[in-house]
Parts: sequence; C-alpha cells; structure tokens
Amino acid sequence: MNDEEARTRLLDAAEALFYAEGIQAVGMDRIRTESGIPLKRLYRLYPAKEALVTAYLERRDRRWMASLSAATRGQADPVGAVFEWLAEWFSEPDFRGCAFLNAYGELGAGPAGVLDVVRRHKAELRALLAGIAGPGREGLAEQLLLLVEGATVVAALEPGPGAAVRAREAAYVLVRADGTG
Repeated sequence: MNDEEARTRLLDAAEALFYAEGIQAVGMDRIRTESGIPLKRLYRLYPAKEALVTAYLERRDRRWMASLSAATRGQADPVGAVFEWLAEWFSEPDFRGCAFLNAYGELGAGPAGVLDVVRRHKAELRALLAGIAGPGREGLAEQLLLLVEGATVVAALEPGPGAAVRAREAAYVLVRADGTG
C-alpha cells in the first residue's frame, strides 16, 4: 500500500470517528485500529493528532464546499437551492452538525492549524453566499450566513429538514426586504 492509500484510509477512519464521537474522545490508537494502518506509519504521515485533525477538516471542507457550490450553480433560485441542499444534509442518518463548529467547540482557539481551517471554511461559505446575494449586498450575504449556521446548529439538536425549511422561509423574507427578489 502506498502513502496515498494509507492517507485515504486514515482520513476515512478519522472523519468517521471524529464526526461521530468527537475529536477529543478518539485517540490515535483507535484511528490506527479502524484504518488498519500501523501506528508507526500513521505518525510518519501525521506526526501529531493536530495534523490529522487539520487534514480531516481540509478534506471535508473541499468536499462540502464543492457539493454546495454544485447544488447552487446555475439555479434560478440559488437561495432556495442552498436551503434545499441543507435539508438533504440535515436528513442524513449520520448528521451530527457542522464538523467545523464541532471542532471549534471542542478545541476552541487551541491548535492554530485547526482554527485556521475552521476560519477558512467559514470565509469560503461567506464568499459563496455573497456570490449568491450579488454585488453590493454584503448585508444580505451576512444574514444568509447567520441563517445557514443557525439552521445547522438547530438541526444538530433536531435532525431532519425542518430547520432548513424554516431558515429558507426567513431567507426569502430577507431577500424580498433587500429588494433582490
């Protein structure tokens, strides 16, 4: 097995465990066991748990943002598409909230690499929403961000599409009030 395959197996195991159980609750030995990668190789590829957590979040960010971007691209109603995408995500059986907020909630301003990934993810989400809101509508983009984040937190406590549906209704009120739709 080459290093790329080993990284993939480690990241798959880390993502499943960290997202389901929390970062602090899962040790490197557990990741070794779940991935089938020897501990020595794990530490060669990820010299510290922070490096593995950072890599897990970076990979999750790329996949998450690509999926949301694809769901909104070219849509006649991109605001609605955001919340429809969220409703589907919130309905997944293993949904446990936002991995980035969960990581920040557990680790706070602790590991700099992890905090950087969390901040970058939120900046990317803000930029995507700004593109949807349109030029000169930064206030609307910020309001949409608050709705997305709030709905995600509520859905972590009450899984299912309900929070996304209610947030979409609020988003439409904001869009109409802003004069964009």
